[in-house]
Amino acid sequence: MPKMKTHKGAAKRFKITGSGKVKAKKCSLRHILTKKTTKRKRALRQSTILEGKDAQNIKILLPYM
Repeated sequence: MPKMKTHKGAAKRFKITGSGKVKAKKCSLRHILTKKTTKRKRALRQSTILEGKDAQNIKILLPYM
């Protein structure tokens, strides 16, 4: 069988942690920031761990990570 290819778009956006979890940046911090509170924007800077089917789908796209 040929090797599976890494999905390069997903590789730029997600990382697999040492324990196998999928780490991603939170969304909604690009524009329309004036109506969001400072507390909310500060929380959006942190990364998050994907769960469930979202994480499974990303792991398929990143077979060698």
